[in-house]
Amino acid sequence: MSKVLPVSVALVLSTIALLPVACSKHDDAEKKVKTQKSTNPLEVLSYAQGFQLGAQLPAEINTKQLAKGIEDGKSHKDPVYTEEEIKTAFTAYQKTIEQKSKALAEKNESFLATNGKKSDIKTTASGLQYKIVKEGTGKVATPTSTVKVNYEGKLVDGTVFDSTFARKEPAELPLGSTIPGWVEGLPLIKEGGSIMLYVPAKLGYGDRDVGNIPANSVLIFKVELLEVK
Repeated sequence: MSKVLPVSVALVLSTIALLPVACSKHDDAEKKVKTQKSTNPLEVLSYAQGFQLGAQLPAEINTKQLAKGIEDGKSHKDPVYTEEEIKTAFTAYQKTIEQKSKALAEKNESFLATNGKKSDIKTTASGLQYKIVKEGTGKVATPTSTVKVNYEGKLVDGTVFDSTFARKEPAELPLGSTIPGWVEGLPLIKEGGSIMLYVPAKLGYGDRDVGNIPANSVLIFKVELLEVK
């Protein structure tokens, strides 16, 4: 049996790979017991490689099986599973992902349809929904502005995926580097104002997973525009 893993394994990893995103997961990690540091260069580099890989994997991945596969591959053992078994598993996994993605897309579309009917919600031509909580009196941001903001981002099920309020530290970032929903939404208020943004997936992260944000997710943001630079 070939000791080289089939292409389907690479496809699985590329299918489930996540793009890095600044989110509250970092803060949660800080609260946990830190790994004992080593001064051995190879141990440091090994940890860094493992950390980078781990950051790209979803919660569903069985890390014990992953570690077993790494050890077997490193030891040049024959794989436990045949190429056919791996291809079958890949097909089944893809089907599960597609079903979840479809169900989530339907749930989010339903949320937008219901939310858009509320009297205090406005919808732009792009599909962005918003509610101005406080208009503000200062400068108006443009796509080239750097903005200082407090915000909370959550999913339609109430899961908070990021919050500067929780970190008790505002964020400062170029508006043009953010998602399209922010680029369009923040100029709707002035410095000192606050707004609720209901961002369709196409104006957020689209059909890809990002951090702990599933693909096709509507993103709900509460944003306070503290300063425009």
